[in-house]
Formats: sequence, structure tokens, C-alpha cells
Amino acid sequence: MEIFHTFPRRRGAGVHDPGGVLHVPRDRQGFGRFDARDRYGAFYFSLLAVSAVAEQIQAFRGRELTDAALRRADGSRLALARLELADGTRLVNLDDPAQLLARAMRPSHVATSDRTRTRRIGERLFDEGSDGLLWWSALEASWPNGVVYAERALDRCRPIGDPEVLTLDHLTVIEAAAALGIGIGGGMDATIGR
Repeated sequence: MEIFHTFPRRRGAGVHDPGGVLHVPRDRQGFGRFDARDRYGAFYFSLLAVSAVAEQIQAFRGRELTDAALRRADGSRLALARLELADGTRLVNLDDPAQLLARAMRPSHVATSDRTRTRRIGERLFDEGSDGLLWWSALEASWPNGVVYAERALDRCRPIGDPEVLTLDHLTVIEAAAALGIGIGGGMDATIGR
């Protein structure tokens, strides 16, 4: 399965090192939808490039996206990676009514912004032995997102080609910004991940 992942790329970083495509920053986790950093590392991805980028720039809704927003204070640049997730990876699809029914879950349990509830779902599926899960983006329901538990399935992710550094004229950035109603400009602004 082809997946997309955005991350702060650091030139010369190894794939698992900070700034590398498969790095899971456990020390920065704890705020994400399915995070449980004391139990597992959450490696977030999307099945669509536009969704992976939109998740990163959504904070700029109502403002203008600038080049500085695609950089971090440490000099890393936001990048988009295309990866292959190996066949046989056991992902629970929370967009499948049968999967929800089997677990006595409702779509509202997944779609909620209550992170306490969604983190419990992530931990429950981890305890079931799954390798990760899929759900729909809160930004656009037709955009499927996912997470793999790093300890179980990160070794099943293989980068395809080199990551693409994101710029204001990158077609996926333009598409994601348009979908979210974000204007694109060229001035200096706050950087992502301060």
C-alpha cells in the first residue's frame, strides 16, 4: 500500500534519526489523536499526499501560508515522503462499519476532538495486537489517514524515492491550501513546530 508522510527533513539525517523520514519523535508525542507515547510510538501517515500536507498546514486557515511556515527554527524543512507499507500489515479500518460494530464503536467516537477518547481507541487497538489503524481526516472525510505503531510496523515502511521538500509552489501545497481556504504568500511568518 502506498502511503504519504510529512516530516521536518534535515539534510544528511539517517532514515530513523531526527530529521529522517522514519523518525518517530516520542518526546514530542502526546498531543496527537492516537498518541500513547508511554506505550508506543505513533507514526502518522495518509493514503493521499494532499491530506498529509493539509494536516501540517491546517493551523494557517484564515491566514496566509508563507515559506517560513514550511521551515522549523532548527533549519529543517517540511517534506513529503512517499512510502510503501508492506502487504500483510494489520490495520484496523475505523471507516469500515463492520470494524466499528465489532468493537461496539460509533463513528462519533473516532471523529471526536476529545483526544482522551481517541487515545483510548489507539491503545485498545494496540492491545488487540493490530499494527495500526486507518480513519478519515477531520479536515475532509474523503481523505483517509492512518497510524502505525512504530514498535510493530515501522520496519514495514519503505521509502520510495527521495522526500520532496515542500515549497509554496509545490502542487500538493497549493492543492491542500486551496482545500482549506488558506492563501499563499511570500512574506515571513512564524515557523511550524516552534
